Amino acid sequence: MPHDGHDHTDDHSELSPIALRVKALESLLIEKGYVDPAALDVLIDTYENKVGPRNGAKVVARAWTDPAYAAWLKTDATAAIKSFGFAGRQGEHMVALFNTPETHNMVVCTLCSCYPWPVLGLPPVWYKSPPYRSRAVIDPRGVLAEFGVTLPEKTKISVWDSTAEIRYLVIPMRPANTESLSEEELAGLVNRDS
Repeated sequence: MPHDGHDHTDDHSELSPIALRVKALESLLIEKGYVDPAALDVLIDTYENKVGPRNGAKVVARAWTDPAYAAWLKTDATAAIKSFGFAGRQGEHMVALFNTPETHNMVVCTLCSCYPWPVLGLPPVWYKSPPYRSRAVIDPRGVLAEFGVTLPEKTKISVWDSTAEIRYLVIPMRPANTESLSEEELAGLVNRDS
């Protein structure tokens, strides 16, 4: 809005109201000296580029395309995942669970929100919610249905309780008719909730 001969056009007009609040809070924290902008840049870069669901998608796609890698993932998931450079806090002890037509794997942390950050990023809000944590154990089929996953009655659902010692990565079944896709294209099909 122009005043005093100056045009103060809002450079952030494309941002949502929440993004504008975050930007304002960030500016205030930096201005007061509570936060180092370089430290914020490192954190943002870490969660945008170094940890998160795209890492897990790469692991899944490799397991789908490379039987030797899949076998390694089954026997030593921590090392197999680390071979991609995905390691660190919350990913020290990984176990890979492979979905099959007979068994569908579901992960919950009944005590808190243990989650494999290096391959899936920060846990989603629903994963940390008490209703999910209790219902996943009591009624896993019902919870999966709420997420749009309806399995045949004959399919066993195995619920795994993530802990401070062990984190799980579920390897979904490879989608039908994807034989012609490259590993990179397959990774593009996978998301944290698939």
